[in-house]
Amino acid sequence: MELNLHPIATKCFVSGRDFAENDRIACYLAREASGEVIRRDLLELEDGRFMPPAFIYCRWVVAFKPRKAGENPALTLKLTADNLFLTLADPTNEPNATNTPLLQFLALMLERKKLIKPRGISEDGQRQIYEHMATHQLYEVPLGDLNADFFQKIQEHLGVLVGTPKPKVEPVVVTT
Repeated sequence: MELNLHPIATKCFVSGRDFAENDRIACYLAREASGEVIRRDLLELEDGRFMPPAFIYCRWVVAFKPRKAGENPALTLKLTADNLFLTLADPTNEPNATNTPLLQFLALMLERKKLIKPRGISEDGQRQIYEHMATHQLYEVPLGDLNADFFQKIQEHLGVLVGTPKPKVEPVVVTT
């Protein structure tokens, strides 16, 4: 699964200030009231002044790294399920109720593709521990009830992000 997103901005969406190297940037993947999927990047300290869009899919924080001369920006437009999982599960990102369903779904999908493997439950019994097979890094994902309601909710979110499948056309049977 690939998501096409804009690369990280170079200016704060709230203040308009240029980002400097190692600034902490809060990144939002959201849907506007119009249905448009957007990315908003802002200085983490401006987060309190940010008026969030109609619906937020997920939020994460990264240290800003300026683009290098000659870097291909087209490569940064693709956000795969794997690196979205790594971004949301990163221990430096605070877990939150907005990200958790998407993170749980991504973990389930990546486990099925054998990109991550379960390695047990956290000591407090609240999180599943996964090993990312390419990096051997451990990540913790909050446990949840993966019931029909969960899948219906996450399907709606993913439909907007990656597009909904075309409905099957029922064949028309003509009788004579």
